[in-house]
Amino acid sequence: MTSVAGVRWGLVFYEQDGRSHATVTGPETRTSTAPVPEGAAFTGIEFAVGTSLRVLPTPELVDGGVELPDTTRRTFRLDGARWQTPTADDAEALVERLVDAGIVVRDPLVAEVLRGHDPAVSGRTVERRFRAATGLTRGAVRQIERARTAAELLAAGVTGADVVAKLDYFDEPHLARALRTYVGRTAGQLRDGAGGAIALDLVSV
Repeated sequence: MTSVAGVRWGLVFYEQDGRSHATVTGPETRTSTAPVPEGAAFTGIEFAVGTSLRVLPTPELVDGGVELPDTTRRTFRLDGARWQTPTADDAEALVERLVDAGIVVRDPLVAEVLRGHDPAVSGRTVERRFRAATGLTRGAVRQIERARTAAELLAAGVTGADVVAKLDYFDEPHLARALRTYVGRTAGQLRDGAGGAIALDLVSV
């Protein structure tokens, strides 16, 4: 499967060949090919930009991840405690418990910047806090999110020229380079639904 660049970290739980796994995944700055284990059943939780794990700083997770030790079908270990392995139905409850325990933390300045506000601190401080919370620069977050949005628009039938205008790309070659780097597809492949499985929620028309 084609793995698409993304700016969020996550928790992934899966079972394969009778073994249970729990992994912390990091932001990805480029497209890649990801194996999909045959017969594996997955549950994933994606966290908002600006949140992070107290025990695993997000910059250490960029373009990688960490498998959590001592995982069973029912529980996993994180930050020195055991937690119940979630299903899709109770994933939100797990997130609430992790937040309440102070294991998942959030930098409010990053959330403020993402909402378009201009905090009363220097640009250098903003960039330092942004990198510490996300592992990425503000520019990288914008570029990755813009490319993902472009892919979704193209898959929905929007023309390349309209995507360039809507998302403020310089021109269609600039859009094509961004798609290659961050999505691993051409505009034509996205319109036609070609290229195989991709880790992006695309709705074609």
